[in-house]
Amino acid sequence: MTDIKEAVRQRYATAALQVHETDSCCGPAAGDGLGAELYAALETEGIPDTARLASLGCGNPTAVAALREGEVVLDLGSGGGLDVFLSARRVGPTGRVYGLDMTDEMLDLARRNQEEAGIENVEFLKGEIEAIPLPDDAVDVIISNCVINLSLDKPGVFREAHRVLRPGGRFAVTDILTTRRFTEEEQSDLAAWIGCLAGALYEDDFVSGLEEAGFHGVEVEVTHGVAPDAVSAIIRATA
Repeated sequence: MTDIKEAVRQRYATAALQVHETDSCCGPAAGDGLGAELYAALETEGIPDTARLASLGCGNPTAVAALREGEVVLDLGSGGGLDVFLSARRVGPTGRVYGLDMTDEMLDLARRNQEEAGIENVEFLKGEIEAIPLPDDAVDVIISNCVINLSLDKPGVFREAHRVLRPGGRFAVTDILTTRRFTEEEQSDLAAWIGCLAGALYEDDFVSGLEEAGFHGVEVEVTHGVAPDAVSAIIRATA
């Protein structure tokens, strides 16, 4: 399992250092229409190209989170900062957005992008999504873009997300789901883990995991296929 975590970290470190790379976290084999291409040009206007090109996700969570002026937002696995910056625009100067990432290279890139864009209501934190470095009831909304599938401890992610959300807070993420449960052999494929597939949850398991952590009103909306037996989906829930 340590090998998987280090391989994921290295994959994102490399992506941060090579921001001309435009494929999604799911890789070319996962299909088309992923990553930065899911963001409208007008939406990303004024944001550094290096933030957009480092977007390795499978959707656009800021388009589905219904963010409001003055809210506090947390992006799990914030990468080069694209979703953080878009969220900062939506919550305005009275709101705040935290970006959490475990990869130094991505954090360095995100902070450079923040300085270039002149966005002040943003803070990037180093840490892991299984141990969020924020106090209880700290945020109104959690977003994430194709990151939870990479975690080795999904129940821990769900518990931490519920802990830092205020009562009634919103969980609105995009992620990869499988359309069948993978075998142990498939789940041990390192390349498939890095490609966001081997660690992805079956839809029912994602829903039950959120409910066991205390979330309610879980909704899943499949948006597009990304590989055989895997789809991209929007998952919403309330704390």
